[in-house]
Amino acid sequence: MKPENNWLYKTLENLEKDKWRDYDFETRLVRRCHELRKIPLDNFTVEDLRIMIGQQIGLDYLVLIALDKLKENLWAEGDYFEGDLLKNVLEVPRDFWKKNKNLWLKLCGLIDGKKAELEEMKIDVLKFYQSNP
Repeated sequence: MKPENNWLYKTLENLEKDKWRDYDFETRLVRRCHELRKIPLDNFTVEDLRIMIGQQIGLDYLVLIALDKLKENLWAEGDYFEGDLLKNVLEVPRDFWKKNKNLWLKLCGLIDGKKAELEEMKIDVLKFYQSNP
C-alpha cells in the first residue's frame, strides 16, 4: 500500500495545486506536457523527466527524481541519445540552482571527474558550472 503523504505518488497538478485548463493543443510536445502533469511522479520514465525538465516544468520535484536516476546511470537515455537526461538537467536555469544549492552540489558530485566522457558525448557543463549559486 502506498503511503498517502509521499509526494512521489502524487501528480504535478496535485503538488503544485494548479490544474491547467484543457484545450486543443497545437503541438505534440505541449499535449504531452499537459498529459504528464496528470501522471503520478513515480510513473515517470527517463523520457518523461527529460521532456518536462527541458520545458522547465515541475523542476522543484523532477530535478530531485532525475538526480536519483542519474546517480544510478549518469548516461540515462530518453528517446534521443545516451545522456539526454543529464544534458537537460545541466541546462536548468541558474535561478533554480540558487534556490537549491544542495541539488547543484549533488549534480557536481555526479559529474566531477567525468570531463573526458562529457566532452566525448558533446555534453557541455560550462554553463552549469557558471551557474554556481
